[in-house]
Amino acid sequence: MVIMSCLRRIALSPGRAAVALIALAALDGASVAAYGQPPARGTSASDTGPETARRAFRPEDTYRVVTVSNPAMSPDGQRVAVVATRVLEQQNRRRSEVWLAATDGGAPTRVAFGDSLDVTAPRFSPNGQLYVNAGTRAGGTRTYAVPLGGVAPVPVPAAPPANASWSRDGKLAVWADSVRPTTDTARGERPRPDSTPANARAENGSARGPASRPPYGATTQPLDAQRFDGRQFVAIPYKSNDRGFVPNASGPERARPTQLYAWSPGDTVRRALTATAYSHRDAALSPDGRFVAFVADSALRSDSLVRAERDSLATIPYDRARDDVDRDEVDVYVVPVDGSAPPRKLAALPGNESQLAWSPDAASIAFVWQPGRTKSARLATVDVASGRVRDLLGTFAYEPEQFAWASDRLLLVSAQVGGRTALFRVGSGGGGVREVLGGRRRTAGLALDSARHAVTFVATASTTPTELYVANTDGTGVRRLTSFNDALRRDVAFSDAERFTYASVGGRQIEGWVMRPFGYDSTRRYPLVLYIHGGPHSNYGENWFDEFQNLAGAGMMVLFTNPRGSTGYGGEFTYATRGRWGAEDYQDLMTAVDVAARRPDVDSTRMGVTGGSYGGFMTAWITTKTARFKAAEVDRMISDWTYWYGASDAQGLTEFEFYGKPWDNQAMYDSLSPVRHVVRVRTPTLLVQSEEDFRTPMGNAEMWFEALRKRGVPAEFVRYPRSTHELSRSGEPWLLADRLGRIRQWFAHWLLADAPARTTAGAP
Repeated sequence: MVIMSCLRRIALSPGRAAVALIALAALDGASVAAYGQPPARGTSASDTGPETARRAFRPEDTYRVVTVSNPAMSPDGQRVAVVATRVLEQQNRRRSEVWLAATDGGAPTRVAFGDSLDVTAPRFSPNGQLYVNAGTRAGGTRTYAVPLGGVAPVPVPAAPPANASWSRDGKLAVWADSVRPTTDTARGERPRPDSTPANARAENGSARGPASRPPYGATTQPLDAQRFDGRQFVAIPYKSNDRGFVPNASGPERARPTQLYAWSPGDTVRRALTATAYSHRDAALSPDGRFVAFVADSALRSDSLVRAERDSLATIPYDRARDDVDRDEVDVYVVPVDGSAPPRKLAALPGNESQLAWSPDAASIAFVWQPGRTKSARLATVDVASGRVRDLLGTFAYEPEQFAWASDRLLLVSAQVGGRTALFRVGSGGGGVREVLGGRRRTAGLALDSARHAVTFVATASTTPTELYVANTDGTGVRRLTSFNDALRRDVAFSDAERFTYASVGGRQIEGWVMRPFGYDSTRRYPLVLYIHGGPHSNYGENWFDEFQNLAGAGMMVLFTNPRGSTGYGGEFTYATRGRWGAEDYQDLMTAVDVAARRPDVDSTRMGVTGGSYGGFMTAWITTKTARFKAAEVDRMISDWTYWYGASDAQGLTEFEFYGKPWDNQAMYDSLSPVRHVVRVRTPTLLVQSEEDFRTPMGNAEMWFEALRKRGVPAEFVRYPRSTHELSRSGEPWLLADRLGRIRQWFAHWLLADAPARTTAGAP
């Protein structure tokens, strides 16, 4: 999703027998007491006791939240493997484990891996074998098989990754992967980037990492290689928010093209199916195991040629007539597994295709098609014999997230509908789109059984952290399978969010929510804090969010909304702000504040504003344009776009959104930089930033803090070590909780200094 979210149901068919989980080896019989017990059949997910018996949310409660993800259903539909990630508070880290839940009820059981291993992606092969990726926190991930018969998980040499595509009989798996010169192909490991800590030194006093070696094409070399512990680069990109510094991104050490690989149970090595100069992506094996569909360059040009063209275009000024044209960049191909024929292009389409999936009868391939960067993604099929392409969504306004074939002629599709997620049935031959599973929630991880009778997924709502659910594929029989967070919910009263829509500038309808504080009393007036999401191409919605609960638990209203630029409303809405950041999106936000300020339960004289990444930029931008907020908190902010361009790892964002590089369109970069307007700021501001954030680098916050203090504006600056742009999502638990505490303290100081006034009328 754009700049990575930065700047972020199964009552089975009657008569289906239960599976005895004790028959599985690798189950250690671990108690689920720490996670809570599954609810009794028919129990509501929100049935956790009266609010009066529960307390308000505190930042330390984040240590107790279990995050559920990556569900995988067994072919027979009798069990679901899922990853549960919990915090080990005393160790200041997280632990990810695989749990198995029977779809007909009963307590889930943990798969035993050693304490030193964390799991990522479980998946079942068509013949029912459970594979799990597990590795140490230092790296070295391997694939393990979870066998039957009382044996512990065992590593499987060259086993396929989680995204591998299997034949129907489970005898062959195919996937696409790149192989670097130092890769151990038998284990599927990749070399790690230069992550050597600055204070980590070898016995000879050196702290040399991969980036310390002179890269290919370098002119200079260390005077003494054993004494140089710096980094040297000759090409871009040379750093990544997720990976740190990435050395030697040019020359022969550059990543090789991704090729197709195959593996069969019992193999000790993977077999290379291709050896080309171009990359293969989204490999999908036909049900009979005879053909592989994949996505590649529209002309099968070499990666080096495509890269050279891109690099050449990057050196010339932005030209809208040239650079905004929708191009046929990649296409869908099919090739025999045995290599008896060359790849055959199925269709030539503008834009990009991804997420290939064969129909059960192998007559067609479904895929997500994005006709152009600013256009809505579509779900389409291509007939394998004729190459005929059909757009299955027609005038449907929303974009597919995940999909799966429910029969030869029917697909299940999940899509964001504004701030919620819904499941739809879509006919491959037409017939429209029908919602079968909705409600105020968000879902992820769509997976079906082999008979396509049942679907499993992870879901969350405003008052409910993630849990595992199962349902029939027609949307009936929704049932919760796990209760990892029930113990927490029995102690803490999470606040719900009241959804509303409003008309903004130009008559555009915008979706928003107001979360009431803990212990809400309709006769009182409460402070309100506006939250602004990142991206800008991401969104808020119907999911549990610790940051909202944090302020609601402290006695404040929380207002959040999806202004223009948000995802979930179609491509035109998402890119309506291109070249216009801080214009209509700003007005959308301020209109929401106007609506909320008119509520009798809101004290409009005590309002705050906060946001991260794009939300951090917009928060600073707002304080340059209005003094209506008593306090602000800027998180992962951008104060100067030209500096950001040089220091960030995501220059492509503004090259597209601002129509060129700074030297192509300096006026826009300058005019949209909050620091150029800092003389107008009067709002006390808390700044929160991560030392190793390469997405919105530290210098932006340093510049803003310096400017505010020089002008006498109250400001505090908190810098978190060992943290990247992902601090608020996956940072060290102690630091994540500390951040919540500081945000809570800051707004409490400025907005809750005096007792809230009483009103004479209740809130609507």
